[in-house]
Amino acid sequence: GHVQLVPPQNVTLLSKDFAMILTWAPGQGYPPDVTYTVRYESQDRLDKWLKVPHCKNIPRSFCNLTCALSSLYVKVRARVKAVWGRSQSLWVKSQFKDYYSDVELAPPVLTLSIRENSIHVSASFPLPACVENLTWKYDLNLWEAGSEDKVILCSVSQQKKYEGYFRKDTVTINTTALRGNYCFSARALYESITLKHSEFSQPVCVLLNHKG
Repeated sequence: GHVQLVPPQNVTLLSKDFAMILTWAPGQGYPPDVTYTVRYESQDRLDKWLKVPHCKNIPRSFCNLTCALSSLYVKVRARVKAVWGRSQSLWVKSQFKDYYSDVELAPPVLTLSIRENSIHVSASFPLPACVENLTWKYDLNLWEAGSEDKVILCSVSQQKKYEGYFRKDTVTINTTALRGNYCFSARALYESITLKHSEFSQPVCVLLNHKG
């Protein structure tokens, strides 16, 4: 005789910023203290729904599955149900996706270290721990800023590309011949079934060899 909750809405498995995340919306008329439980199955073991310990009886309406997946190369789907006291909803399933081919990348964060005749550029990635070992790379762009007051409106003149560096590589650029305001921007790169890349990061601009 328990009330059955309506199922969660808009259940979607999506890839964003290197992570595989299940998202959903509360059903109509949910009480404020409703919780959710998530499980997933992989295409090579259908009908075996695996528990996700960190997404059991959670109050939020998303679950980061990335490091719970048994394989990054097999398509998976997830399901979620709502629980309130002794009442619960039916499970609602997402579509199938796999990390390897569906991963969406975020731009790296650049760190610049300026020396006397060189600049060292390194990129850091907001990666989940379980995907650290995949072959992430980045492309780096360098150009002289235009004469506008806002250096974000950089005119891409004399642009140089440094392509395909591994994630942990530092790019060293000789700055002896560079005079003025230079901007750096990078994008993450990943080769799965196709070559994927993120948007370019916001430019970081520095004044080089300035006398004055």
